[in-house]
Amino acid sequence: MGHENIIHLIYRRLPNRLLERDDELIADLGDVIIARSEFKGMLAPLRVNGVEVIKNGYRMLYFAFIGENYDVLKVYDREGNFKGLYIDVLAYTRREGDTLEMLDLFLDIFVFPGGEAFLLDEDELEMALNYGVIDKETFDFAYRVAREILEKLKRGEFPPEIVWEYDWRD
Repeated sequence: MGHENIIHLIYRRLPNRLLERDDELIADLGDVIIARSEFKGMLAPLRVNGVEVIKNGYRMLYFAFIGENYDVLKVYDREGNFKGLYIDVLAYTRREGDTLEMLDLFLDIFVFPGGEAFLLDEDELEMALNYGVIDKETFDFAYRVAREILEKLKRGEFPPEIVWEYDWRD
């Protein structure tokens, strides 16, 4: 696999968690990067509303939007069935060459294929505030971004069109 097919991801989480990985680049549209990866190293499956939606070995097609405060992961099980959208609320999404850098703001949203959306990890955000990991301004910002996305989902204005134009199997 040539270097041109790889995107390097740096995913930060306060206070000092850092995830780095190389993913398979599917499309580089300048301000949107689409890559493929697999869920690994999860301690437990993610359950939303009593349903197991993500576990180790599941696949993702992820969409990074440069300059935006979210990313979108299209989640597929091992058989390639679409399980839903996983959205991270981010402080920023930056790009330098083949490297993407994101700072996670704890809150996440999961959207089932039928459109039902759930806000996740509010307790983690709350704890980050209580322990002084983030300030009140960042806390409020994370909620503002999440609420905006939930509103747009209701109106059918989210996710960006491009998310539906690519599939794991493409």
